[in-house]
Amino acid sequence: MKHDDLDSAATALEVEPAAAAELAGDRIDVLRAFAADLAARGEELGLIGPLELPRLWTRHLLNSAVLAPLIHPGTRVADIGTGGGMPGLVLGIIRPDVEFYLVEPMERRCAWLGEQIDRLGLTNTHVKRGRAEEFHGAFEADYVTARAVTALRKLVPLTAPLLREEGELLFLKGAAIHEEIEAAQKVLRKFKLRDIEVAELGADQLSETTRVFRARVGTHG
Repeated sequence: MKHDDLDSAATALEVEPAAAAELAGDRIDVLRAFAADLAARGEELGLIGPLELPRLWTRHLLNSAVLAPLIHPGTRVADIGTGGGMPGLVLGIIRPDVEFYLVEPMERRCAWLGEQIDRLGLTNTHVKRGRAEEFHGAFEADYVTARAVTALRKLVPLTAPLLREEGELLFLKGAAIHEEIEAAQKVLRKFKLRDIEVAELGADQLSETTRVFRARVGTHG
């Protein structure tokens, strides 16, 4: 293969996997529209790296979408550090029955998110510019999601105060999640996290499973 051909293959957009339509259902066309714009402008805007196009669907979009079945209808989700829209905007697309707050401190990313919400007609999804701690006491969520933000010992104090009693944390995490849990034991106790587990999602749909840290905030009774 020629050098130019190798460069082309390294930057070609991944073919949409069969699992995309399964996960997005009747919202697949909206997800495709978002994927196309992210592929076209994401690197330029600093939302994705230069080598991400060949794995845009599996690593970013569907990695986010597999969270959808864990969220109950009629609830509110706060997505912390949304960045280019993962997982919050992806979930907002495929779960119109859930309200999403996308919390993001960077102005240009907020502008991108707002543009996508308008373009895709997402009436259930709202941008909140700022850091998570700035919204403590401003609203309560049933779920808080986050992807590639920071380690658990730092992330839990930022996010747990956003949850109502019995609310649930859903964090997309990497292979070191068990080490993160061990290092965060003091923080987990302080914020009364319980029902802690690491779920592996997408085994039957994705080439790589998605690891999700799950925990509830509060006590029984």
